[in-house]
Amino acid sequence: MTAIPRGAVIVAIGPGGLALAGEIKDVLPDAAVHGLRERADGADETFSDTAGHLRSLFAAGRPIVGICAAGIMVRALAPLAADKKTEPPVVAVAEDGSAAVPLLGGHNGANRLAQAIAGATGGTAAITTAGDVRFGLALDDPPPGWRIANHVAAKGIAAALLAGQPVALAVEAGNASWLTESGAPFADEGGLRVRVTDRAVTDPGDDLVMHPPVLAVGVGCERGAAAEELTDLVERSLSEAGLARQAVACLTSLDIKADEAAVLAAADCLGVPARFFTAAELNAEMPRLANPSETVFREVGCHGVAEGAALAAAGPEGRLVVEKRKSERATCAIASAAGDIDPARVGRSRGRLAVIGIGPGAAGWRTPEATERLRAATDVVGYKLYLDLVADLIDGKDRHESPIAQEEARARKALDLAAVGRDVALVCSGDAGIYALATLALELMDREDRADWNRVEVTVVPGVSAFQAAAARIGAPVGHDFCTISLSDLLTPWETIEHRLRAAAAGDFVVALYNPVSKRRRAQLPAARDILLEKRPPETPVVLARNLGREDETVEVFRLDELEADRADMLSLVLIGNSQTRTARLGGRRWVYTPRGYAAKMEEPS
Repeated sequence: MTAIPRGAVIVAIGPGGLALAGEIKDVLPDAAVHGLRERADGADETFSDTAGHLRSLFAAGRPIVGICAAGIMVRALAPLAADKKTEPPVVAVAEDGSAAVPLLGGHNGANRLAQAIAGATGGTAAITTAGDVRFGLALDDPPPGWRIANHVAAKGIAAALLAGQPVALAVEAGNASWLTESGAPFADEGGLRVRVTDRAVTDPGDDLVMHPPVLAVGVGCERGAAAEELTDLVERSLSEAGLARQAVACLTSLDIKADEAAVLAAADCLGVPARFFTAAELNAEMPRLANPSETVFREVGCHGVAEGAALAAAGPEGRLVVEKRKSERATCAIASAAGDIDPARVGRSRGRLAVIGIGPGAAGWRTPEATERLRAATDVVGYKLYLDLVADLIDGKDRHESPIAQEEARARKALDLAAVGRDVALVCSGDAGIYALATLALELMDREDRADWNRVEVTVVPGVSAFQAAAARIGAPVGHDFCTISLSDLLTPWETIEHRLRAAAAGDFVVALYNPVSKRRRAQLPAARDILLEKRPPETPVVLARNLGREDETVEVFRLDELEADRADMLSLVLIGNSQTRTARLGGRRWVYTPRGYAAKMEEPS
């Protein structure tokens, strides 16, 4: 049975649809709810243009579940529907949950989505695809990991089965129970055939050739080996053995190779996951190795990397089908499993650490990349307040919380988790690289030079910083040159901060002050005010924003000489204008902006 597509977007355009969306979300893996603004607020994300939003999701390849009339989705997506083999699944759901109708991508998961939704709501999955209706089988929509060599043959085979013509099923490899236990009337012999094989088939004729995920490619290489050398060795090993690259489930190696560019490139070339084993796990395969090596054991702690990794992935009933082959700096071996290989259950993946800026916390100010990485994570690490702001995205994941002042402990925890193969999100407010944890994580990796940390794939995901959010709320105060300065002297000496403030004052920069006041630090903000007053007038506009993007958000505007410590706290951001910054009442409200000089440019003679 094909798996339910992951990452579906449930689109609600009314309050009734929003309620149903929450119910559906519970049964769809990694799903998100998007709601029409002012009609379905409270969703994970909101939009204002229904048709445009549907088209953007479809163009991005996202599975779509629309809680609305089917006609709305048909009219919105009809201009984009061109290739049924690549289109994402699209399902329309009645607002009362009585029907789930696959509209597009039936054999790309829409039928399974509809069945899952109907199971949750007690409604009906209105599936019209003939093969699914008659046999409960979609030949062109096999289980995860299976690949079809010639999709064009599927239509003819399905038509023959529906017409009652004899179609044979030849299973040469893998677990084909999804075929044999379906309602399809396969014959012992027939003019047409479904062939399940791990062999490369160059001329399938009218046969439908399917490749189950039964091959594990084990590799080893010297540090810094060229990606082209290893990739070429893998491809030659498969080709010369007559094996189909589409039957490869995963590429495997020793864990110290998790950051080896050549190994990762070879996996990408095959389009499969890279999975890794410890030396002890590989050494347990020594009795089955065709070419054990004492030299390799002395170097890395196991008697064979390529053969051992392939056999470990293929399982206890697997066998070597290609013994270790060598190039100048790389090795390759291939094992075949008795049944399908699930890469998620093989060794472990290369650990990933995403240091994610979630912005001020409001969903509308969170980048799509941040949302996707949070959904993909197995573990989330962060200060409790920040994790609570994204609770809907991390429900069911392993949460690792620590107090506000334990930044280094959080970064270490995240690195340790990623080092053992977890997919970790280290959550920061604002932007991950601005007074946040991206720099700390990189500093720890650089300073301690731990081999396990250095094998982790690190990504920094940007977010809307507090100064950007504050500026947007009040207009454009950072429309000209600006700088940011933290007033916290916990990590930076006050003398250094004072020097930077004087430089900013002398340079007439707009200044964003982070960490302006705490219970212990009361003098720094008045001191910063006085330094800036030496170079700019007392009426200089100041914007003080607090709890941006949250329910108790406040934004104040006042004069620089009115800036006092009692006005701010650690949830505040202070923006101080330069000598040109001005306030104006426009469109019925007060704005603050800093001219960039366009007025003078417009006055120049033509």
